Amino acid sequence: MALRIVRLGSPRLAGEGTRIGTVRRPPRGVPRAEWSRRDWFDAWYPDLAPSAGLLREGRAASSEPQWRRFARRYRREMAAPAPRRAIALLAALSRHADLSVGCYCADESRCHRSILRELLAECGARLVRDRARPPRRRRAGAVPRAARVDSTSRRRYRGFVP
Repeated sequence: MALRIVRLGSPRLAGEGTRIGTVRRPPRGVPRAEWSRRDWFDAWYPDLAPSAGLLREGRAASSEPQWRRFARRYRREMAAPAPRRAIALLAALSRHADLSVGCYCADESRCHRSILRELLAECGARLVRDRARPPRRRRAGAVPRAARVDSTSRRRYRGFVP
């Protein structure tokens, strides 16, 4: 039993469970009766989506400081009592049922669902790591590729390192 963070509209994975859409607006042109059948979501829960103004700010964020400002403001919105209780409920349910929470954005790193993932983890949710996002592991003492030095010329590698 666990909770996945997904992109809405993507094909469902085995064991994904109930898909919850944490988006401000439902998908355009899709009748309510077909939301689930077309892999959008089973339940629409806009209370965990950024406010309309904050959503515009997040989409317009082109630099790291702008994105951090969006993240701070979204966290502040989610600290209100109702969203905080909803996040705690999803975290508790993730320990007993399969669920998935998602948004439409293609890039999770620039989407509120990346912050929602952190908030759920902070509340103790049991999260599933996607195959597309393997855990970052580095051996003890490993040197990043950019810092590897060619033993003959003592220059940094600039391409593929076997």
